[in-house]
Amino acid sequence: MTAAPDLIVINADIRTMDQRRPRATALAVRDGRIAALGDDAEIRDLKNGHGATQVIDAGGRLVLPGFQDTHIHVQDSGTARSTSVNLEGIKTIAEMQSVLRAHAAKHPPKPGSNDQWLRGVGWYTGIFGAHNLDRQTIDAAVPDRPVWLYGSDGHNGVINTAACKAIGLDATVADPKGGQFVRDAKGEPTGLIYEDAIDWVRQRMPKLGLDAYEDGVRYAQGLCNRHGITGIIDALVGERHMKVYRGLDDAGALSLRVHATAKVFPHESVKDALARVETLRREFRSAMIGVHSAKFFLDGVIENRTAAMIADYSDTTGGNAPIMFDEDLLKQLFIAFDAARFQLHVHVIGDRAARVAFDDIAAARAANGVWPALHQLAHVQMIDPADIPRFRELGVVCNMQPLWARCEPSVTEMAVPLVGEDRARWMYPWASIVRSGAPYAVSSDWGVSTLNPFPIMQVAVTRQPQSKGADYPVFFPEERLTVAEVVEGYTTRAAAAAWRSEDTGTLSTGKCADLILLDRDVFAVDPYEIGKTQVLLTLLGGREVHRAEGFAG
Repeated sequence: MTAAPDLIVINADIRTMDQRRPRATALAVRDGRIAALGDDAEIRDLKNGHGATQVIDAGGRLVLPGFQDTHIHVQDSGTARSTSVNLEGIKTIAEMQSVLRAHAAKHPPKPGSNDQWLRGVGWYTGIFGAHNLDRQTIDAAVPDRPVWLYGSDGHNGVINTAACKAIGLDATVADPKGGQFVRDAKGEPTGLIYEDAIDWVRQRMPKLGLDAYEDGVRYAQGLCNRHGITGIIDALVGERHMKVYRGLDDAGALSLRVHATAKVFPHESVKDALARVETLRREFRSAMIGVHSAKFFLDGVIENRTAAMIADYSDTTGGNAPIMFDEDLLKQLFIAFDAARFQLHVHVIGDRAARVAFDDIAAARAANGVWPALHQLAHVQMIDPADIPRFRELGVVCNMQPLWARCEPSVTEMAVPLVGEDRARWMYPWASIVRSGAPYAVSSDWGVSTLNPFPIMQVAVTRQPQSKGADYPVFFPEERLTVAEVVEGYTTRAAAAAWRSEDTGTLSTGKCADLILLDRDVFAVDPYEIGKTQVLLTLLGGREVHRAEGFAG
């Protein structure tokens, strides 16, 4: 290396995640990339005589590649949390009503504004639903202005009577394709909204300005950087999302690498959907941002019975849910997007949704030939064990959210009774999938749940809620992952799934200097302490984007 490094990290326990050189104690960064790896003496020698080189003393702590969250809603969830009342943690209707009343009193509509709406986010679908939540429930707290409350899972919402009137929702409005307005015995909407009916509502609400979404991204990327995340796949974008990302990128204000997946709608033709998403890919592309995949929702969620199952639901109500696309059209869409060299990013919750996705990916491979697409199935809450080998056979990534695989109400009290004990054995079977040789990635699906990788890592290796400890019931212990498997899922395997392996995922010479410094060794600590891990420093391309208060290294 001829020129002086811009920065060196010394006295570190560097796990490069590169099998060719797995460990080092020091590294050098120049022009945003890793210029050298070695021991402290070797790297210090590169600095000699160059006083401008920044020196970071890691204090013997663990350094890893920056984590990448390959299924996260940065822009929408960041904006929701910076503009809405937070309903996370609320456990009763009375508590929800109290929070809404207080927020409405503190934040009255601005005089003369055409946006009178009160927005909320994060109510827990493991507690609230058709049995206890409707527009009259919300009217009791806020009767005089429209209210929109988005559920924590992203598949449910609820509005009050004033909102129904504002958007023209009444008994005469038909359910949109792929969505549902929950109705009472007389056919009147109760105010509870499922799946693509959410889009119907949002299209009729006042629109936020792009500046609100820019603020949302700034909020969210700060949270990501604080928890060691340097790259993402934004799991649902359209033109507005990409305009916001491009504006921030042009201003040099992005502190995340953003690839994104653009939603394809069930009502679109193959020609129209492909033209729209190809335009997004073509017009929004830089070293920091890009649209690399097409997003398909094949089903919904078990809790509201919109997950598509091979066999009917196991409770006394029974029944099932269809695939949310015309299935012949879906196959043609998969073939067309694969031929155009898009990655497919497919939401699957029920075991039939997973099977249909595998079948149609196989059809695309047969039609177009094999290429390293690394198509992704996201969530995979339920899978028939006979389908697990298909991940490896078809080169399909299992994009998993390990935080959800634990004994907590939405799982053990809602989902398990709906699918039955026998099928529940194949709910979130992460170890079976990983050890079958499947490609995989670990992610959060924030804002459904926390984006902090370390509570997620702890649950992945314990299959127990972070707050409960070692004596709490384990959700199928045979499906526990190792720390090494989770770290791979956030680094090398995540970079592959995001199509960023050439520049990220390992701390290798020539790659981007995206790295994190932790306050403890997650490979060595008690598994029940992993969730407390703090990120002391985050670098993106050698640029400091987070430094913990008190870290002076």
